[in-house]
Amino acid sequence: MATSPTSNPASSPPKPPSRGKKWHHHITIDLFLSVLNRTLLHPWFAWMTVLSLRAQATPYTDLSFILTSTYASLLTILALARAVNHRIAYGLSRPVNLSEEVVVVTGGASGLGLLVARIYGLRGVSVAVFDVKEVAEIEGWSDEVAGVEYYRCDIGNRREVEWALGRVKKELGTPTVLVNCAAARINGQSLLSLPAEAFQRTIRTNLLAVFNTCQVVLPDMLSAPNGGAIVNVSSVLGQLHAAGLSDYSASKAALSALHKTLEVELRVSGNYEKVKMLLVETGQLSTPLFGWIQTPSNFFAPVLEPVQVAQEIVAAIDEGRGGVIRLPAFAALARWYAVFPAGLQRIARWLSGIDHAVAKASPARPPSNRVAALQNLQSDSESVDTD
Repeated sequence: MATSPTSNPASSPPKPPSRGKKWHHHITIDLFLSVLNRTLLHPWFAWMTVLSLRAQATPYTDLSFILTSTYASLLTILALARAVNHRIAYGLSRPVNLSEEVVVVTGGASGLGLLVARIYGLRGVSVAVFDVKEVAEIEGWSDEVAGVEYYRCDIGNRREVEWALGRVKKELGTPTVLVNCAAARINGQSLLSLPAEAFQRTIRTNLLAVFNTCQVVLPDMLSAPNGGAIVNVSSVLGQLHAAGLSDYSASKAALSALHKTLEVELRVSGNYEKVKMLLVETGQLSTPLFGWIQTPSNFFAPVLEPVQVAQEIVAAIDEGRGGVIRLPAFAALARWYAVFPAGLQRIARWLSGIDHAVAKASPARPPSNRVAALQNLQSDSESVDTD
């Protein structure tokens, strides 16, 4: 049952990435791509090479000048094409005034949601956190960050969502930013061993809760002077569908579909410039939700620190833009997986080890049989993790 708002999140900074990791742990394909995008693949870098050749009085007809000029021109055209594509696909950015924004974060008691709430709270933005946990169960919760209020409510329950958002409107103002981070705990069981109750709980938390919050908050956003923004945190597993994650993958695939459908409905109704939609599809995060799963390849599929994703989300909200955030690099490539021939898809799955990642983890939870699963399900009925 929903309760009144309580204390604010701790002002202590988010926990830094785990120390003691070997140096090669940080050598990933994302690191190489990041360096390339800021050097060899950046238009300014290429044009500096062209200018350097001209400074040496290199003739316009010289092969080196022709090649570097062509390369710089190509990079510039690609950069402009990306900008035009984003403008056509997602429209102009909405005006953002942080002093007037009211941010609602679901699943904000831990993980990614807590980081987003802390960032905005520290910047003086009015923030409301929705989570099913009791305040006493939340580590590091104190009264030191002004503007952040905690509302205990089950977002899978429509009445509690309506009650909580009604309280937010009275106490903080009309919600203008909704960040859906709540996610059910991963069961890690095959479809045959997964209890129906566990499947229903995952769908309720990962999908129905998002439907509830979006449908209740959207009318207020449409009537707000500067509109609003809706951020839905999905997962790359909604496209890759790993073994042992039938409930989680199904719920995240449905969440991405729900997000895109709402995006189309806003465009058709002429409200696309009013409310910006941001879809976040990530790989594995370093949170309790995936803490017991070993990534198949740290080089190609590195585990993300929540702060990395939080920074991207906050930057997009601050700039008033919609779109899609996919991290790490392989998440951006996952959308091309479906166009591969079936045989090539199977080879790719075998090489990546994705279908054995959950099975090899062998954690204490999830349980190995349905009786134990139901016992854990009952004990977890009041607990929701965040991606």
